Amino acid sequence: MRLDKFLVECGIGSRREVKDLVSRGQISVNKKICKNVQENINPDKDTVTYNSIDLIYKEFRYYVLYKIDGYVTATEDKKDSTVMELLPEWVVKKDLFPVGRLDKDTEGLLLFTNDGKLAHELTSPKKHVDKVYYAKLEETISSDDIQKLEKGVDIGGHITMPAKVEALSSNEINLTIREGKFHQVKKMLIAVNNKVTYLKRIKFGKLSLDNMKPGDVIEINKDDIYFL
Repeated sequence: MRLDKFLVECGIGSRREVKDLVSRGQISVNKKICKNVQENINPDKDTVTYNSIDLIYKEFRYYVLYKIDGYVTATEDKKDSTVMELLPEWVVKKDLFPVGRLDKDTEGLLLFTNDGKLAHELTSPKKHVDKVYYAKLEETISSDDIQKLEKGVDIGGHITMPAKVEALSSNEINLTIREGKFHQVKKMLIAVNNKVTYLKRIKFGKLSLDNMKPGDVIEINKDDIYFL
């Protein structure tokens, strides 16, 4: 692999930007300054260093964000702040995008990757990947309401798939769904004459927030995701 391609894939910059870095002697290969962007390297054997940091090439990258309220799930937006702005500098953002979406006022687990094939599999309606949400409700939820949610409710012409409801208190639940319809959780509670006042996704397949705090970001491996 050419050095300039390696640097671009590591998210250091565009081809023009990495060319400038190399010409200024800011890139080292195996502890020796390299000023030839066309030099061929072996990502598995050679050590490429920038700003005293050894760069690691990965074709695909995977990150989990504990999303906070007030950000839209998009790579760019003319009106609102996006979840991309929550990613710290150490995250390689080249070709990165969020998998699925969380509403602007919804918090919790959001996966990012540059692996389009995996993202398609995770969001495909045929896969039925479990998503678990913690919800605070405006009203007390009854056992009858829970049964309705678990059986499936009408959310505007669509009957939801059977869900799982864990009652945590009179107005707090963990709701597991296997679909991803627009505003689905909120609409499901409206269907039983209730309203969500706070919503947080706590699990997505086998991924969970665990001990993460709001705003935290961690890098994970593909093996951590398969098989959801």
